[in-house]
Amino acid sequence: MKEAQFALEDYVHFLTVERQLAQNTVKSYKRDLVEYLRFLESLSLETLNSIERPIVLQYLQKLKDSGKSSRTLSRHISSIRSFHQFLVREQVTTHDCTIHIELPKIEQKLPDVLSVPEIELLLDSIDCSNARGIRDVALLELLYGTGMRVSELIAIDLTDLHLTMGFVRVFGKGSKERIVPLGRSAVDACSRYVNESRPVCVGTSPSTDALFLNMHGRRLTRQGCWKILKDAGREANIQKVISPHLLRHSFATHLIENGADLRAVQEMLGHADISTTQLYTHVSKKRLKDVYSMYHPRA
Repeated sequence: MKEAQFALEDYVHFLTVERQLAQNTVKSYKRDLVEYLRFLESLSLETLNSIERPIVLQYLQKLKDSGKSSRTLSRHISSIRSFHQFLVREQVTTHDCTIHIELPKIEQKLPDVLSVPEIELLLDSIDCSNARGIRDVALLELLYGTGMRVSELIAIDLTDLHLTMGFVRVFGKGSKERIVPLGRSAVDACSRYVNESRPVCVGTSPSTDALFLNMHGRRLTRQGCWKILKDAGREANIQKVISPHLLRHSFATHLIENGADLRAVQEMLGHADISTTQLYTHVSKKRLKDVYSMYHPRA
């Protein structure tokens, strides 16, 4: 079905230009739909308008039988549903065959977090006597101090960091801008990095606006950030899998545990829906139960 390929290209353009979704999100949608269209081609359908609800259900059952998780199935359904709604809106098809297809119930897994002593242990494990260590501490302080995503961190330019006023400008999913305050520890660590360490990283390399650089003077990559965290976790002898998102979870959990307003945390994390932020209230309640079970004589 050549029609399907043209429709997919139009849909990807719609997601990118009109909805301005993040590049990773668009890639995820496209990947799911390429798999879906490959299945449709195997059925030798003549047009997209030939697709009916039982065909979509047959495809979803195929995914389920292959061992896909509820979360993965839910993502596929969202991709397919959005695609068919687009086809109806563009008058490529006359009906939406995904109506009344429900999303599977997803078991809500509470995220792992680092305790405050573990955060301090992680930071103390880094040798700050050289440019690399000064940079790594600034990176960790900024991740934990703001709760930003690793993709947001590596995209930060020098002009986005306002140390005197104590905030950083972050561009989240869909290039949505938000302002996140910086604590004293993050300000001090970033100030030292910018003044002492970053010039060493730049060296004789062409000038760049990127805040965080590797030791070759180029913008730090996602993989580079993961390696820094992994090395710090190993040095600190922390058994949990250290990742940028673990620091993001820890940031949100520690704020809420200390009484932060949920809306303020939502704003700082860049969540579009507050229900996503509410997950951290469940983490906090679980910790309360753990403390109660451990210390109350009648627990």
